[in-house]
Amino acid sequence: MSPLSQPETDGDDRPHPAGRAWPPPTTPQVVARRRSLGLCVATLCVLPWGLAHGLQPPTGPVVLTISGRVGKPNAGDAAHFDMTMLEQLPQRSFSTSTPWYSEPRKFTGPLLRDVLAACGAQGSSLRAIALNDYQVDLPFDDVQRFDVLLARLLDDRPMSVRDKGPLFIIYPFDARPALRSTTYYGRSAWQLKRIEVR
Repeated sequence: MSPLSQPETDGDDRPHPAGRAWPPPTTPQVVARRRSLGLCVATLCVLPWGLAHGLQPPTGPVVLTISGRVGKPNAGDAAHFDMTMLEQLPQRSFSTSTPWYSEPRKFTGPLLRDVLAACGAQGSSLRAIALNDYQVDLPFDDVQRFDVLLARLLDDRPMSVRDKGPLFIIYPFDARPALRSTTYYGRSAWQLKRIEVR
């Protein structure tokens, strides 16, 4: 190889493209950019799939449809969820007394705010619609202020329609005295099939 065809080095015998310094520059701006890129990559690794990559279409039977002001639809203008998609979101549990059971029961599922975030829903109110077309409205702010659950398990077991399933919007009534009122009892919705974001 002739001297003209050899790659340039800078004393440590490591080749580099002509005209570029070696090692790469480490100015404060470059370091900050590298750290920012690292944080972005780390964030994408820990976010639920729906938040990081857009909501994927369901592969199983649809158990929940969210329509209206949805930023990440996966079925026309709406977001469809199967049970597996809901299971893949972070899960929470709490036990609470309710007017519908004689003793406290344990509810498990994703927080409703996480479900709404997964499909990019934003609004001022939510209309919950049950399998029998019963409807109830709740303020969008409720899901930010309280740990409102989209329960899919009752006492660690899937809920049948007879047990108010398969999905149940439930407030943590025993967590705050103010929640033990007809206002919040009336905002709960069992046998949920659809949420309209307004």
